[in-house]
Amino acid sequence: MQISGNTILVTGGNSGIGHRLAEEFAARGNRVIITGRRQDAIDAVVAANENIVAGYVLDMQHAGAIAAFGARVTADHPDLNVVVNNAGIMVAEDVKALDLDIAEATVTTNLLGPIRLTAAILPHFLARPTATIVTVSSGLAFVPLAATPTYCATKAAIHSWSISLRHQLRDTSVEVIEVIPPSVQTDLMPGHADDPQAMPLEDYIAETMANFEQPGLTENKVARLAFLRDAEAEGRFDQTFAKLNAEHR
Repeated sequence: MQISGNTILVTGGNSGIGHRLAEEFAARGNRVIITGRRQDAIDAVVAANENIVAGYVLDMQHAGAIAAFGARVTADHPDLNVVVNNAGIMVAEDVKALDLDIAEATVTTNLLGPIRLTAAILPHFLARPTATIVTVSSGLAFVPLAATPTYCATKAAIHSWSISLRHQLRDTSVEVIEVIPPSVQTDLMPGHADDPQAMPLEDYIAETMANFEQPGLTENKVARLAFLRDAEAEGRFDQTFAKLNAEHR
């Protein structure tokens, strides 16, 4: 992926990791478009960043809205050639009293949302000289946090889907890069922003942006992700699962 000169769409670009990625891409000479759930937050980000050129309210749980948005954003921005499927939700769940509304919203937002948006814009990308689909999974795709079972399941699914998507697009002009964050200090869940065990957001963004400059990148992984990403391959899954879940009761 070229690090500059693109037109980049970042979903969930008004907060957390998405917000800072949007700002960093804009600072590197890309035209950036963001989506979010609140118009006021979107407007604030656009107003503060010269190269964040547009913002749209988008409900990632609404199939029709995503299809309509895909048509609109490619018409409004015909040079669009990168999408960062970042928008997501993370909610603690008690499986003994499971709230299916939370589970279904998590699956719809975190898994169906990126699939639907990719389907909506892929024909446009296939007609571009080069294009990039960026998916965002999680270290918890590899070792789950038991308190957030549906979130972890959706991220494991995104990881698997990214591999298949990359394989099917291997002979096209579209590359697929999976971003795999560890725990990062954001407001994704209450308390995360102040969690001393989580990676500071600015440190995460700096390392992730540097990784994007690597040619042939398929997984954008910061160094500390290895604790989770490599646990099963290194034969320490059970110990890693026990340690992770003892620290987050």
